[in-house]
Amino acid sequence: MVGCCSFTASRDRCYRYSFSSSGLKSVTADLGDGTIMHCWVPATHKESKPNLLLIHGIGANAMWQWNEFISPLIRRFNVYVPDLVFFGDSYTTRPDRSESFQARCVMSLMEAHGVRKMSVVGVSYGGFVGYSMAAQFPEKVDKVVLCCAGVALEEKDMDEGMFQVKSVDEAASILLPQTPANMKKLIQMTFAKPMKVFPSCFINDFIDVMCTENRQERKELIYTLHKDRKLSDLPKITQPTYLIWGEKDLVFPMELAHRLKRHLGDKPQLLVIKNVGHALNVEKPKELCKRLKSVLLESSVPKKQENHINGHKED
Repeated sequence: MVGCCSFTASRDRCYRYSFSSSGLKSVTADLGDGTIMHCWVPATHKESKPNLLLIHGIGANAMWQWNEFISPLIRRFNVYVPDLVFFGDSYTTRPDRSESFQARCVMSLMEAHGVRKMSVVGVSYGGFVGYSMAAQFPEKVDKVVLCCAGVALEEKDMDEGMFQVKSVDEAASILLPQTPANMKKLIQMTFAKPMKVFPSCFINDFIDVMCTENRQERKELIYTLHKDRKLSDLPKITQPTYLIWGEKDLVFPMELAHRLKRHLGDKPQLLVIKNVGHALNVEKPKELCKRLKSVLLESSVPKKQENHINGHKED
């Protein structure tokens, strides 16, 4: 099915049209030192709107992870959606695979587009990058929203059984699937209610189009994220911070959200979306978008520090 009849390639073209028709344009920037970054930026930047940066996670490119959010968010924000290094059309010849390097690349990209102040939303791995941006550039990051981003994890957590996988090798094989079996495992791990029927032709097509390019480099990103990680080394950011988590997240369990709250002195607001897994941006995009607009547009953190959200109800 790959080739002229590729479902994945066709969907990718549809997302590209959707981004363009929403008022964004596709641009690349040469950051020098062997690094090229691709980003969707406003076709017309409006000074009256705040700037919003959306950072994707491990997986497909930025369009696949943020398509459902562009139209509602672009009405209130100047929205910027980059492809991280080794995703989409972004790459580097440099050997650094840390999230701090990714953060510096994204900030250089934003500066290249004249953006000096922004709020940052990161989903999963994108949250690691967003957190690092807030730590490295506190004067440039206004608010931080981390969606199922286990930045408080430690290397020892895997040995102590916190995760569904037993090793980083196993994690990489599932997060970067090369077989239908591992793709099915990925879906089972990231969705609270995964589809029970997975046509093999679609799975193989998606793997061929989205999961083979830069696989070794992406694998190195995962290894670097985990190696020698200690909570005591995690800097404490000072911006208003919001943690939005799927109640049934099996990739980064809820314990990591509570751990980060404690690490930051219980300052972050924690929003728990019920009956959803790690892929909350795909499984419940409308609900997540509602939460994003709420926290990004409010002027201060509410007194109530933790809300549990079930449908349209808040307990």
